Amino acid sequence: MTDEKHTLAQEFTLRGFHGDYKVQIRLKVTLPIMQTLIAWVVCALVASVVSQEVLQNGGFESTHHWDCWSPIQCKIVTDSHSGAGAMEVQNRKKYWQGPSQYINVTRGTGYEVSAHIKLQNDRGIGHRVELQVEFEMTDGTHEYKRAASQEETRADDGWVHLIGLFYVPNKDVRLTRIHYQGPEEGISFVVDDASVKPTPSGAAAADVSSDIDRLRRSNIVVNVTAGGNINHGEVSIRVVQKKKSFPFGTAVYSWVYNDASQTKYRDFIHQHYNWAVPEKALKWGTIEPNRGQKNYQLGLNMIHGLKSHGIKVRGHNLVWSVDSFVQSWVKALHGDELRKVVHDHIVETVNTFKGLVEHWDVNNENLHGQWYQHQLNDSSYNLELFRNAHAADPNVKLFLNDYNVVSDGASTNAYLQQGKQVKAANVSLYGMGVQCHFGDEANPNVAGMKQHLDTLAQVGVPIWATELDVVATDENKRADFYEHALTALYSHHAVEGILMWGFWDKVHWRGARAALVVGDNLQLTAAGRRVLELYEHRWMTDETHNLAAGTQFTVRGFHGDYEVHVIYQGQERTNLKQTFTLGNAAHTININIS
Repeated sequence: MTDEKHTLAQEFTLRGFHGDYKVQIRLKVTLPIMQTLIAWVVCALVASVVSQEVLQNGGFESTHHWDCWSPIQCKIVTDSHSGAGAMEVQNRKKYWQGPSQYINVTRGTGYEVSAHIKLQNDRGIGHRVELQVEFEMTDGTHEYKRAASQEETRADDGWVHLIGLFYVPNKDVRLTRIHYQGPEEGISFVVDDASVKPTPSGAAAADVSSDIDRLRRSNIVVNVTAGGNINHGEVSIRVVQKKKSFPFGTAVYSWVYNDASQTKYRDFIHQHYNWAVPEKALKWGTIEPNRGQKNYQLGLNMIHGLKSHGIKVRGHNLVWSVDSFVQSWVKALHGDELRKVVHDHIVETVNTFKGLVEHWDVNNENLHGQWYQHQLNDSSYNLELFRNAHAADPNVKLFLNDYNVVSDGASTNAYLQQGKQVKAANVSLYGMGVQCHFGDEANPNVAGMKQHLDTLAQVGVPIWATELDVVATDENKRADFYEHALTALYSHHAVEGILMWGFWDKVHWRGARAALVVGDNLQLTAAGRRVLELYEHRWMTDETHNLAAGTQFTVRGFHGDYEVHVIYQGQERTNLKQTFTLGNAAHTININIS
């Protein structure tokens, strides 16, 4: 048997007999020793935080830790995003071929993904680039999740920043592998600055994530019956969301949209948004800048184009009470004449666009301007405007709309009181529009925004974010700002829709520092990539399940329109395709494969 004691003043070797051992350490703690221990603990905690990174050699300063399976060829090049090197990937024969790495993850945990990729050729077309995560279960089955991606990437785009997240299945996972894929065969690319880290575990982050899951997702229960001659391992079921139900929209500049040469502008709107709002075309000052000289065609042409692509439209606005936006000819009117002119304008405009718009902002920014009430010496005149609009079209939804009510709290309480007043008057108020124009270089505070939204939710009507924009010179900061604002809004129970106040620097009222895309070719900025990642990947559902793991499974899906595809032995059984719409209630899919 062995029993020895040693001091820590020297390195020592213990020669022991085989068996079980207990090691005891006794310390006589003096002040210097205590200080040393505290320093050691602090360093250990810092190291623990740093060690949250899951990837090894994410900077690609060498090929270490990355697998480049044949036939692809990988080498380190100096054309890097940062640091001294990056990895060039060539000789790709399939879209799914790219460098990969096995990573250690925890079941049921979320991980944030960030990576950079640059195409070296594109054959004159756009390509999807993505990071995919493969999970191999202890039972031998596999699941695949897209962690981050971008569509229509070209060589001219330069370095593209992929941002996303994935959740590890709450199952027994044996191996997890992350890999680059996406471009067609023959397309070479360079990768750099990759990172995989656990999502923040703080209360605020957890609350937002759980709120989004509770509000915006429901269960899809899939039951599969397969004939006795069907090998379950050769059957995969793909549940893919094709359209989102939640309204994500943008302001549209009608003069550009109606210009036949501006196809890229129109295509971007049609591809990425399901709601829109005319930025200027429906404002009274645009329709009738001079008395009797009216132009409704500008707005009509645009709205017909939007609706032909399935895009719903908000009407903005019937009256604008801020003094500087009231036409000079209107300012010359008084008393009954003014009331009649306003009444006739509302009735004519609402009738002109009846059935074409879903909403009307009735009296825009009435917190910050009361010109009509002052001119008529009638503090309740805003209620008359609502009555006139509702009488003209009882089906259209009527809104208040104002600023400094969520982006900051300067007018939040005043807006609450106005909302309560209008609702109590029973003049058909449907919702509260919150503009969400954030200040210069102002990072939206999620907790603060949610507090303001909680306040306004006391009115008891839906809230729509109607004019969201942020401003930051650094496009990566701008991306963070947009994500913070969108996440706060999307996670709040009272928010029913979100519209941005434009996206293209050429026509954005705040210029390139607020834009998602820039230049004549509508080049995506980091902010644009981030917003589309949220809209089209992180907040959409696309899952594939192999029947080897079981013939019944549940997908937690975002609300919207879905397709279900059955793949057997690598080929789709098109006769088994199903479609459905997922709402607040769970939806069950039954599939019979024979």
